Amino acid sequence: MSETMTRRDLMKGLGVAALVAGAGAMILPAGAASEKDATKPASRECQLPALPYPYDALEPVIDKETLTIHHDKHHAAYVNNFNNAMKKLAEARTSGDYSLIKHWSRELAFNGSGHVLHTLYWENMAPAPNGGGQPKGDLLRAMDMSFGGFDQFKAQFVAATNAVEGSGWGILAHEPFRGHLVILQAEKHQDLTIWGVYPIMVCDVWEHAYYLKYQNRRPEYVENFFKIINWPAVEKKYKAVKDVAAYK
Repeated sequence: MSETMTRRDLMKGLGVAALVAGAGAMILPAGAASEKDATKPASRECQLPALPYPYDALEPVIDKETLTIHHDKHHAAYVNNFNNAMKKLAEARTSGDYSLIKHWSRELAFNGSGHVLHTLYWENMAPAPNGGGQPKGDLLRAMDMSFGGFDQFKAQFVAATNAVEGSGWGILAHEPFRGHLVILQAEKHQDLTIWGVYPIMVCDVWEHAYYLKYQNRRPEYVENFFKIINWPAVEKKYKAVKDVAAYK
């Protein structure tokens, strides 16, 4: 493969990754006028995305108070801490002082992953009548191939999500090495992943996501979560990544 093709494929992959995270396209640094300028260190900070629906839109599955606190407090904190970690790492590069590299690397991974997963979480839910039901088209066929059908997918996803140890996530992802869908658990936001996968649908099982309404009844929350999954949005993300090849 030529150097030009390799770089083009890399840029395509970065663009798809941004789409999965809700950005829609690769973001150039502020003031960048071309792809060439994108090689300069980015100074643009991440922003807390607005919810795609009103705070009470997901009731009765997720109550207004929980959604408000979850988005405005918890997600906002991940965004702020992610930006701060990037700032501190930039300062370390300038000063040459890497004495806190372990701390700021962990902060980057934890808060950056929290920001990405929460952005996906808001997008893969929808109020009635758009939420719930089953996927269609390519995504349903992929579930047939990867899990044996939608019912089998749901049973495994529910079991895996309920069994997350402590705080974390249930994740449906496209794994490009085999071209299959996989169900993963994530402890915290960043542990237990597979490198190279593209998450397309996630369920937050940190207690702050459901405790005001469900207390310790995580299985009830996870079961009700399926009533508000925005399958068209999930399928759109799947279509964006399903043909992206693994490293060659």
